[in-house]
Amino acid sequence: MAGGRPGDGPVPGDFDNEIRSWVPLSLTHVEYPAGDWLGKTLAYISLSPLVILVSFGTLVIFRRDLHTITFLCGTLLSEAINFVLKHVIKEARPYKARDNFTEFGMPSSHSQLMWFVATYLAFFVIVRLHHGNSSCPWENLWKCTVIICWFLLAGTVSYSRVYLEYHTWAQVCWGALIGSLLACLWFCITQFILTPLYPRIVSWHLSELLMLRDTTLIPNVMWFEYTSYRAESRTRQRKLVSMKSQ
Repeated sequence: MAGGRPGDGPVPGDFDNEIRSWVPLSLTHVEYPAGDWLGKTLAYISLSPLVILVSFGTLVIFRRDLHTITFLCGTLLSEAINFVLKHVIKEARPYKARDNFTEFGMPSSHSQLMWFVATYLAFFVIVRLHHGNSSCPWENLWKCTVIICWFLLAGTVSYSRVYLEYHTWAQVCWGALIGSLLACLWFCITQFILTPLYPRIVSWHLSELLMLRDTTLIPNVMWFEYTSYRAESRTRQRKLVSMKSQ
């Protein structure tokens, strides 16, 4: 028969099936040993970079804050550098992962991204996050807790890549080192070069159309927005009552 039944293999003359090679989407393709609860937990934790990138996109769309956009650009730049390094070094992954991945393993992109984000946020919390009660012990405790939690998450994601046999210890350690160094460099660029340009950027007509904003000089953005919304709501409520009484 010319057609063949399902499961009989590729149809003769079907060059697409004969030539194509199928590869998994490495971003979400995570396997763990069957029945291993720790491996399953680490597999979910290893998806943290994907969650972070989606959160970044959501923040940029709904917040339009220049510093958030700059942070995202630095993260994407770090990923681009990781891609280049992988194809320059060309070090293979551990044996188990070679059947599922066609890309190289040195340095680990998961480790590099997580340590970039954790290190950058540590600088942000220490240098830029100043509230009116910054000398309060509870405020300092909150900052330390945030920093420690992010570094613990970065370390756990790095460990998960080794435990699940997608990377070697050398690959995740180099990823962590490169990510941390790039975060230091990008924070300095943001703090001393880009931040002074924010007022000029938000004054552009295009920035007004995109509703970009600079919240650098606002110490507590959440409290500022809350009080602004509350004041505006009360003002409109008074106007509404006044109009009804006329």
